[in-house]
Amino acid sequence: MGVGMGELPPGWAWAALEETLSCEPRAITDGPFGSNLKSAHYTDSGARVIRLQNVGDGKFRDERAHISLEHFETLRAHEACEGDLLLASLGEKLPRVALMPKLDEPAIVKADVIRARPHPEIHTKWLLYALQAPQTQSYAGGLIKGVGRPRLGMAAMRQIPIPVPPLAEQLRIVEALEEQLSRLDAAEQTLRLARKRIEVLRKSVFTSLVPEAAPAGWTVATVGEAGTLELGRARHPDWHHGPEMRPYLRVANVFEDRIDISSIMEMDFSGIFERYRLHKGDILLNEGQSPHLVGRPAMYRGVPENIAFTNSLLRFQAGPGVLPEWALMVFRRHLHARRFMREVRITTNIAHLSSKRLKAVEFPIPSLEIQKELVQRCEELLSGVEAIGREVDRATRRADALRSALLRKAFNGNLLPQNPADEPAATLLARIGAERDAAKPARKTKRAASPRKTAAAANATETAAPAPVTSVQQELFQ
Repeated sequence: MGVGMGELPPGWAWAALEETLSCEPRAITDGPFGSNLKSAHYTDSGARVIRLQNVGDGKFRDERAHISLEHFETLRAHEACEGDLLLASLGEKLPRVALMPKLDEPAIVKADVIRARPHPEIHTKWLLYALQAPQTQSYAGGLIKGVGRPRLGMAAMRQIPIPVPPLAEQLRIVEALEEQLSRLDAAEQTLRLARKRIEVLRKSVFTSLVPEAAPAGWTVATVGEAGTLELGRARHPDWHHGPEMRPYLRVANVFEDRIDISSIMEMDFSGIFERYRLHKGDILLNEGQSPHLVGRPAMYRGVPENIAFTNSLLRFQAGPGVLPEWALMVFRRHLHARRFMREVRITTNIAHLSSKRLKAVEFPIPSLEIQKELVQRCEELLSGVEAIGREVDRATRRADALRSALLRKAFNGNLLPQNPADEPAATLLARIGAERDAAKPARKTKRAASPRKTAAAANATETAAPAPVTSVQQELFQ
């Protein structure tokens, strides 16, 4: 039952999202903006506030925030109820959508979350899955505005094209979809558990090879005694241009045992480049990050050449009797054991690890021969862990591809055979349209406007009118 480009199966019809919603007033609405809902209004209990972090990719996330019941009553126009669709209007992947569950408290949506209430004759989960279909995601991607804070506003959200089959067919397709998706969900849960076990394995490599209590014959030193520690150069707008522009690494480039060189910036290092120039074997640690990532270390292995570092990083240079590879192992052990977290200080929501506090952290030093043995053993164990991780990544990508393929097939009309006896979707949509027209309040008769104003209003209406859904049929659901 394949369909050509822009075509739909017999009995299906196109509709804008807003045409599939309830005929009640404010069937689609976003949250209150500005002073109507501020962080100062939040309380420990009361009515729930549905925020962006509640809207997962197809799933509701139970992140909690509340306002008083009295304040909720003033914002009831933004209420979200069980069965409503929740659409994130801000984020990299839009629309991100979830289904509102049954909660013990009343709830409202916050700004940047759109609540849409489906019509009773449109299957809610049909809309949920249609908005997740790769065809819809691709189309909506072309409507996203903004750089840095990508947004899909409510006007665009209202006009997202939805393929609508007969209601009976919606029910059959959703049932078949959920049977298949439930298997995928179970597989993905297994993969998430496997990923957690991999993290446990990785942590155990470092905590076992770099024990908390140093064995007999090891030297128990501090970071400051094991090598030298230096903070990178501060950044300043005056140094964005100058005679000696040099590339530099910052915290965004340094991951655990990996330096990302895809985005490297430059600034003027006139007369001081050698002081901040990196040398092969230097260990870079994040000075400022979220608390559990402070101290995240990586070794500079000489690529790229002739590069410096800034004061969002600390540089450790191993002293005599300490291998750089061993130093990296010690720092990774401290990261995974959350040893660095005991030394951080938090300012403006960013955790900092000062060089003074880092210098005092313990640093066990075995003989060079034992260091070499443990470094080799670490590399062997980690290679096995990483091999397992690659298999999990491959399986995760496969699961994502299967989910996309399944949704694409369902919303192209290729998942199940049709029943010619089903009521056509066009009849269903016409009935909903008539119901919506009947629900509109009667307009009051107004005094006739001047010919000039009438022409201006006509031009404005023509400019503002949304493009009909049929205009995108050649772009969508190919």
